[in-house]
Amino acid sequence: MHDPHQLLEAGPESVRRLARRRHELDIDALDGALRARALARAEVTRLRTELNHTAKARRSGPPTDAEREAARALRGEVQRAETTARTTVDTLNDILLGIPNLPLDQVPDGISEKEAVEIRRGGPAPCPVDGARHHAEIGETLGILDPSGAARLSGARFSVARGAGARLERALGDFFLDLHTAEHGYTEQSVPFLASRDTMTGTGQLPKFEEELFHTRVGERELYLIPTGEVPLTNLVAGKLLDVRGLPYAVTARTACFRAEAGAYGRDTRGLLRLHQFEKVELVRVCAPEDAQQQLELMTAHAEECLSRLELSFRTVLLPAGDLGFSARMTYDIEVWLPGGGTYREISSVSDCGDFQARRAGIRVRHADGRKTPAATLNGSALPIGRTVAALLEQGVRDDGSVVLPDALVPYTGFRRLLPGGGTE
Repeated sequence: MHDPHQLLEAGPESVRRLARRRHELDIDALDGALRARALARAEVTRLRTELNHTAKARRSGPPTDAEREAARALRGEVQRAETTARTTVDTLNDILLGIPNLPLDQVPDGISEKEAVEIRRGGPAPCPVDGARHHAEIGETLGILDPSGAARLSGARFSVARGAGARLERALGDFFLDLHTAEHGYTEQSVPFLASRDTMTGTGQLPKFEEELFHTRVGERELYLIPTGEVPLTNLVAGKLLDVRGLPYAVTARTACFRAEAGAYGRDTRGLLRLHQFEKVELVRVCAPEDAQQQLELMTAHAEECLSRLELSFRTVLLPAGDLGFSARMTYDIEVWLPGGGTYREISSVSDCGDFQARRAGIRVRHADGRKTPAATLNGSALPIGRTVAALLEQGVRDDGSVVLPDALVPYTGFRRLLPGGGTE
């Protein structure tokens, strides 16, 4: 959420920056809503002051009927003014909650991933496309993926891993968590997979993306299934004042994630790339605003390290303004090479959200000089389990149909090679 005063003070600059991400800022509507809130609040203050003065000025002894009636009428005016003030606050918040974050100047222009700017490449050279196989085919031949079983259980866009495949998924989660906690300084958390409306609003999923979320209602209680571990991890410090000396706040968790994938009809219906439910290890950092850019580079390096340890070919790109997530002001996408499709595909998005989420969730920093400001929040995947499995299968498959795993995973899996038919060695 933005400070409306800052948006209006910047005026044309705010309009220009938001236009880069295909959002049309209605300055007049914002200004009108802000003025209406100010007038309504002023009226409440005036009437409350009048009510207090009337009570103090009343002569001693029981009030007369006229005084009782005047006081009753004034209290009614106060109540009506308070109702109007609440309405103006809601109107302003509705406008602000629909405005995405402002992209930083170093973010390139463009409206899609095609206009992302490649920053660097990592891992071994990309393996050739000729003769490459899709990970779904490889997984079925190995006997580790069971798409028909998933379809019987839940329908399209779900997966079942079995035997060595389930073991591989468990191994990846443990490997990522061990790397981030032991070497990168994150504190592991175990968090709920259901979140309240306030929690989802704090990180920007609501109200903008309500139709893309799974939710449940039991009686009067409504909860949403989290689309990413960013939601609970960031909101663990919602409403808190953090001492700058204890920052950055760095946490990680392995969670299930649930996404309706609205608008993805017909895309990636086969395999592990676009599922309604998947598991992911998430990274979240909260820091002082002036440290956000350095923390973004650090977190990106942490995600890249996962792929380097797994000996996977990847590249890192800087997303253009029109392709940024709602809460992000700058994002690096890390894309892994999938020879089965002959393309790089996003496996991690690492985003600097500035103070956008912190304003919504009430996360503040107490600086050394005593100042209190909104914090900066950052988040990134490191890494999703399913997409990593897909990359390991497609990059690691051999001519005999077996798949060789990287050395880093062997201590976690207990095997080095997946064999056709479900065997390992």
